[in-house]
Parts: sequence; C-alpha cells; structure tokens
Amino acid sequence: MTLHERSGPPGSAGDDRLAEPPGFSSAYPGYRSTALLDRLRATEYSYLDAAGHIYLDYTGAGLPARAQISAHAERIGGRCFGNPHSENPASAASTELIERARLAVLAHFNAPPEEYAAIFTPNATGACRLVGEAYPFGPRTRLVLTQDNHNSVNGIREFARSRGAITRYVPFSSPELRVDDDAIRQALAQPGPSPLGTAWRAARCGVAPWAGGGSHGRRSGLLAYPAQSNFSGVQHPLSWIQMAHEHGYDVLLDAAAYVPSNRLDLSVVKPDFVAVSWYKVLGYPTGIGCLIARREALARLRRPWFAGGSVYMASAQAGWHTPAADEARFEDGTVSFLQIPDLESGLSWVNGIGIDLIHQRVMCLTGWLLGRLAALRHGNGEPMARIYGPASTRGRGGTVAFNLLDPRGRVIDERAVARATTAAGISIRTGCFCNPGVVEGAFGLTKADWQRALRGPARTMEQYIGLLGLPSAGALRASVGLASNVDDVERFVAFVELTYRDRVASTAGLAPRQGC
Repeated sequence: MTLHERSGPPGSAGDDRLAEPPGFSSAYPGYRSTALLDRLRATEYSYLDAAGHIYLDYTGAGLPARAQISAHAERIGGRCFGNPHSENPASAASTELIERARLAVLAHFNAPPEEYAAIFTPNATGACRLVGEAYPFGPRTRLVLTQDNHNSVNGIREFARSRGAITRYVPFSSPELRVDDDAIRQALAQPGPSPLGTAWRAARCGVAPWAGGGSHGRRSGLLAYPAQSNFSGVQHPLSWIQMAHEHGYDVLLDAAAYVPSNRLDLSVVKPDFVAVSWYKVLGYPTGIGCLIARREALARLRRPWFAGGSVYMASAQAGWHTPAADEARFEDGTVSFLQIPDLESGLSWVNGIGIDLIHQRVMCLTGWLLGRLAALRHGNGEPMARIYGPASTRGRGGTVAFNLLDPRGRVIDERAVARATTAAGISIRTGCFCNPGVVEGAFGLTKADWQRALRGPARTMEQYIGLLGLPSAGALRASVGLASNVDDVERFVAFVELTYRDRVASTAGLAPRQGC
C-alpha cells in the first residue's frame, strides 16, 4: 500500500480538521499545502489523539508511523535473519539488507558512495565518540567548538586535551544565541602553538611533539558544531564548513536536531563527519545512528582499540592486528542486524512525504508557537514566558526554549512545570538538555561566575545553582515535527494560560535535581 493510500483520500477523516485559530491561516498560508500530514495524523499517528496526548518533544525523539512498525513485523516474520559475520543463508540475508540500508542513507543525503561512507553507530553520541577517540589530535592541532554544543560534542575536548591539543570555544555574539561568522573565522585563523608551547604540552601528555599529523599530512585541527541547536533551535551556517576547510580544518557537523525537518545535501556542503540519530528522524528504530564520513577523512583516523567485527586479522601471541577495511573498521561487534534494515523502509516513508513538506509544516507551527508564547500576559501586563534564542523563524528550526514566569517576573521552577504537564498528558522537555554552553549563554553566566562557585562549598546541584545565582537549573523546550498540528500548539498554550496566569506555582514536594 502506498503512502497516499494509507493516508486516505481528500475528504477522509484526516481531512476533517479542527477549526484553525483566528489569524493562523492569514499568517501562515503555506500550512494549507501540508494537508497530507493531517490525513497521516488521523491514520498513521492516530495513537496520539486516541490517548489525548499532546506530543511536543520531537527534538528528543520522532514518532513512528504504523506503516514502519508493520514493515518491520512483516520482514522479520517472513524470513530468517542471522549474525552477518558469516556466509550462511541467514547471515547473507542480513548482510544484503544492511548494505541496502547503507546505500539508502547515502542516497537520502545525496552523498556519493565513492566519496562518503555510512557507518552504523548506536546514536549520534556514538558517532561523535568514534571521531573523538580516533582523530589525530596532538600538540600541534586544535579543537574549535562553538559554545552551543551538545555534551556528546563537548566530550571530544577530553580526547583532544589528553593528547596535548588546544581547545577553543567560540562564544555567542547576540542575544539570539547565535555565533558570528567573524568570530568563527578568527578562531580558525589564530596562529598555531609556539614550539615551546607544543613541547610543553607534549611532555605533559606524554606524546611526541610532532603527533597529530598522521601519515596523510598535518591538519590544523577539527571544527565541531551543530547544524541546529538542540536548545534554542538556532541553525548555524553550513558555510562554516568551507571556511574551515580553507583554514586546513576538518569539520564534524552534529546534524541530529537538523535533519528531521531540513534537507542536508552532502553533494553541496561537504563536512568531513556528520553525526545522526535515526530515532529523531524516523521515530523507529531506536538504538541506531550514523557517522557519515568522507572517505578521505576516515583514512586519517586511528582507532585506539579493536573489537570483533572491526579487525581483519589479529594475534594474541604476537600482539598484532590489522583493521578491517572500509566501514567495518568502525563498526564494533555485531551490528543491530534486525533493526538497521528498518532504516530503508523508514527513509522511504519520510521521502514519500517529502522533507520540504515536513519543513514547511514545522516552520509554520514554530512561528505560531513563538508568537503565542510571546503574547501571553498576566493580568498585570507582565509577560508569562521568556523565550531564549530567535523570536522569529529566520535561521532557526522547530525547537523553542523558554521559561514560564509568575506575575512578579520570577522564573517558575521547570520541575513544577514538568509535574503539571505530565499530569495533563503533555510531553515537553525540561532541564538543561545536555548543552551547558547555551544554557550559560541564556542565563548570562560567565567564566568568573563559575570560578567563584567552584571555590565555594557546593557539592550538590542545588548548592551550585545557589552559588551561581541562577533562578532555575534550566528551561522548558517545546518542539514540533512531522505529526504535529496547530491544535497541539493551541492546546498547549491554553494549558499554560489556565495553569499559570496570575498564579504562583508551588515547589512543594519537588524531587532534588539529579544532574544535567
């Protein structure tokens, strides 16, 4: 059955939409062109409305269509599949589907197979770790990071530091939590370390002072940044990729939050490494991510260990091994052979809808959500919400970070909001979203603030919050996606008004924060 057959013809249940709120159609006329998604909401994603669930956490995870689950059950129920590390019929069946999925991933990103490789990982975090542990950092190389980065990217600095490389963070340059092009250019153009500094870091880390070049020529280092912030929704320029290449840097692009509703064409922009979590795009399968890498850049990586599946030949007595060829060198152990083939059917589903159609819907709903939150007022005229990041849809995606405020302008504890939204059947995200740099930028924290706090007696997260003078430990995050509709936004805003307008939220009984 085709996608359009599954969605039902125009005039079916999915086309009988709820009345749109006043002003919505005139503000976002393009929303009408995405009516296919309303029909799919009524058929493939009907479990949302059956449960009365308001799902606004698409940056956390996408949602699967019933068609995807049916395709999985039909496939594994109709044939025998086994461990791909063999030549028996069950193994060959798995290998064939895994390689088809690999090609489907490259085709989705328009990535030529002769230039790019698709390596399967547990998630985007696993992809980042592969790069961090194997990148040829050394005292003569640099790691440049934007202050806006997920901790899965921030963690690469520990690999870099352990090998004597310099780590540089590029700060925000505007209240919208954007990073200026010139700041990136200056960070990339800074001269390399002096011979004395190189020798000192080499001695401190126990590495050779010339380490970091490898046999394929010395690189300036690695630039790592998100195509879209998982906190603010800011979309950082893809033009930085070419800028970094001109300065001799490789580029790791964290695309986890970007690709669910944006086109990434790797025949046009050419990052060296791209990290993706497929559950954010497809909803199912979970536990599958990708490192999509230029083959030229892969040749520069040197893995610090080997495992089953990633080695061509090894000896216990000789203490010797030869890595496997191509993608297998980076895929440790037995890959998830019953789930990886689901990528092919999942990508077929998304491409059948069209990423541009999904993008159109997401941007219409994001703009409406931003406007509705900004317009909320208490009876005394004070705003009910403080939005972080861009207040319009220019240069941003479908992720909206904010705090709710009481009538006196004080931030309402995000734990209290989480408790209330959970009780109301609303899924939004609360906390700091594993992105400490952007939270520090949103709350105006400086390095000096941290230095004072770290000298204090704090041991718990609550104590650190007090020493830093923070009103809360994080924010709220609402994000829209493929199956979202304007009614989801309206119901959420109505809940906020009903629950918090002219009221002070109680913090009694809140559990201590466990971390960030």
